[in-house]
Amino acid sequence: MNAPLTEKLLAQKDGAIGWITFNNPARLNAMSLSMWEGLETLVKDFTADDAIRVIVLKGAGDKAFVSGADISEFEEKRSSAEATQIYNAATDRATEALSRAGKPTVAMVHGYCIGGGVSIASSCDLRIASDGSKFGVPAAKLGLGYAQKGVRKLMDLVGPAYAKEIFYTARQFTAPEALAMGLINRMLPAAELEPFVREQAGTIAGNAPLTLAAVKTIVGELLKDPGERDLALCARVVERCFASADYVEGRTAFMEKRKPVFRGR
Repeated sequence: MNAPLTEKLLAQKDGAIGWITFNNPARLNAMSLSMWEGLETLVKDFTADDAIRVIVLKGAGDKAFVSGADISEFEEKRSSAEATQIYNAATDRATEALSRAGKPTVAMVHGYCIGGGVSIASSCDLRIASDGSKFGVPAAKLGLGYAQKGVRKLMDLVGPAYAKEIFYTARQFTAPEALAMGLINRMLPAAELEPFVREQAGTIAGNAPLTLAAVKTIVGELLKDPGERDLALCARVVERCFASADYVEGRTAFMEKRKPVFRGR
């Protein structure tokens, strides 16, 4: 694995689980430009590593997942149209890397998940949060424009009415509210969060990688406008599953009443 571009991102392999930790607790894990760039690198590295079956993202410390972008950088990094374009391109590449990763991705949210934190979490396949977490998108309090992709991603999760409420009010929402909206999949007491995520990730890692990748691809296509969907691609990823050695292993293991050992091929 390539080294991240900053010490404010940590990468760890734990069996089939790849952990990415936002390591900027002094600023509640706010994202600097180098962290956005490093996130793209780490996600792509884990995606290319056949030993990694699931990617989990979390924040360092006990106060935040990601509290947003590091606003202290804005005067230097987003003070002109050109600089803003460079910064936004880096954030887009990072979230696209998560969305396009051919492996399941999980956001383990504890504490603040604000602005860019919501963007990162909503780019993951699953969002599991502690019951004291807070969510919000304060763009309207900063005068920021929010690109179509980001609005669409959030709207696909919570629907248009809640998406408007999140952006219009720019307020922070509680974890129970986020669960009711559909922004998160599950809410747990803080002490149970990491054990549950580890167990869930382990369960996912034990399943057939080609099946999981196929489902992720198909869901991604179905979220597109009808005219943009690649239905031929959807058919191909399903055919790949049926033509795989893992399909043979799955059938054999079922008949032999044992746990299958999938190899992603």
